[in-house]
Amino acid sequence: MQMINFLDDAADMPKGRVDVRLLQVGFYVYEDGRRVMVGFEITPFLERPSLEINIFNENGERAASMIIVDTQTPNFSMTMHLRDTEPTGIYSADIVLYYAMPNEEKEMVQRATAVLDMNTPGEQLIRINNA
Repeated sequence: MQMINFLDDAADMPKGRVDVRLLQVGFYVYEDGRRVMVGFEITPFLERPSLEINIFNENGERAASMIIVDTQTPNFSMTMHLRDTEPTGIYSADIVLYYAMPNEEKEMVQRATAVLDMNTPGEQLIRINNA
C-alpha cells in the first residue's frame, strides 16, 4: 500500500526529538513596561516538548519565569508579568527547549538567549539560527 503524504512541504513533517528546534521567539512589550507577550514557533514534532523561559533584569535577578509542559502546538504565545518593583529598561531572556519524562532528567534540545528592551513598546522578533 502506498503511503499518502498530506503535507506539501517536507519542512512541515513532524520531527523526532533530536530534530525539534525553536524557529522564532517573538516578544511584544506592553506599554505599561510590566508585561511582555512571548510567542514561540517550533518545528512540527512527534513528541510534545517542554519550554522554560526565564527573564532577568539588568542586575541579573530573575524578573519572570514560566514553564510550558508538553506543548500541544508548535505555535503559541503567553503573557509574562515582570515582578520587579522597580523595572529596569533592558532584560535578558533565557529560553530552553527540552523533553522530560516523570522521574527522568531533562533532555535539553536547544537553548536560546535574547535581549529585551522594555523601554520600546511593541514587537521585538528574535530569529533563531539553527545552522
